[in-house]
Order: sequence, then C-alpha cells, then structure tokens
Amino acid sequence: MQLETLISQFQQKDEKAFEQLYTMYSESMHGVIYNIVRDHDIAEEVMQDVFVKVWHNASSYNASKGRFFTWILNISRNAAIDKTRSKAFKNSGKNLDAQFFVDILETSDNLNDKTDAIGIKNFVGKLAKKCIEVIELLYFKGYTQKEASETLDMPIGTIKTRNRNCIKELRQMVLGT
Repeated sequence: MQLETLISQFQQKDEKAFEQLYTMYSESMHGVIYNIVRDHDIAEEVMQDVFVKVWHNASSYNASKGRFFTWILNISRNAAIDKTRSKAFKNSGKNLDAQFFVDILETSDNLNDKTDAIGIKNFVGKLAKKCIEVIELLYFKGYTQKEASETLDMPIGTIKTRNRNCIKELRQMVLGT
C-alpha cells in the first residue's frame, strides 16, 4: 500500500492503517526514545503514549511541512525528553550517572542500531564532525540547545546556527536536492 494512502486512512481513524504504521515505525521510535530515557520499560511506555497522541492528533499532520516519519519521530523525541524532565522520572532514580555519559562519548558508534533502521546513520556520518557533534547531542541524546552549548563549550547562538545549517545540509543529502 502507498504510504500517502496509508497516512490518509490513518488520519480517517482506520485501525488497520494504524496497525501498519505502528509495525513500520515502532522499532525506530523505540530506539530514539530509548536513547534518551535509557530504560526499555519507560521507552515502551512513552512509545505507547506517543502512538495514542499521534492517533488523536493525526489530522494535524501536514505532508507539505515534512515526512510523516519525521513528524512522528519528533513527537517521540519530545515526549522522551519531557519524560526525563518530569518530576516522577527524576524521583524514580532513573537519572543517568556521569559514567554513562563518559561511556557514550568514548563509544565511536553513538547512533543506536534501531535508529539506523531508517538509514539516517549513513547520512549523518557524511556530515562534518562539527555537525555530527551537534546533531547527536540535540537529536539522539535529547540535549537542549543550552546543554549542548555547555557540553561543547560554544555560545548558544553558534549551536543554534550550526544546528540549522547542519539540518539543512542533512535534508539536502536525504532529499537529494
């Protein structure tokens, strides 16, 4: 079935379309969410919440503003970040210790395999090192721009500009324009 047709049916509350989209995207979404919350149970919970939210807000998706996958992935990423900032998450002792971050930074393969199911790792890997650093922190690790600024010891304006330029470059690579 064509993706556009599937999305249209999903927006019309077709449960079969929902099931197909869930099958298509749940593994990638789980990977991105897990990369941020670092707990499989919480990642599963957030992913389920995201699908419910997407189901209820399906009419707000606009194909002219971007791909469906990007839309749903951004919702997933934002939900995972919101979860880590929630009082319940902080009180649950699920916060990551400094050693975890040292391990991430020392690992050469920072992008989760499940995230690569969409092939984005190859595109990100072709970017300049400065772009890879910013994109990994902001999109794959869930840092805020302020946190990325502090981590990379750069002015926040530089982070914002670099993020915008790198995403533009990534978009051109992916879309081949």
